[in-house]
Amino acid sequence: MGYVELYTKLSELSPANRKAVMKFIDSLPKERQAKTKRVAGLAKGLIEMKEGFDDPIDFTKI
Repeated sequence: MGYVELYTKLSELSPANRKAVMKFIDSLPKERQAKTKRVAGLAKGLIEMKEGFDDPIDFTKI
């Protein structure tokens, strides 16, 4: 949907509905900012590496 289509639909709304749309639009950036910072180390102890993970791969056995 382009800006022209959006403007056309918005101009066809009643003043009460325009206010509701404006309140909704104003609330959108707040939802994005409400995310909390990520905390390091939450998965500690949940992931295990198998023995020999870093060993070179022997392509003759594949």
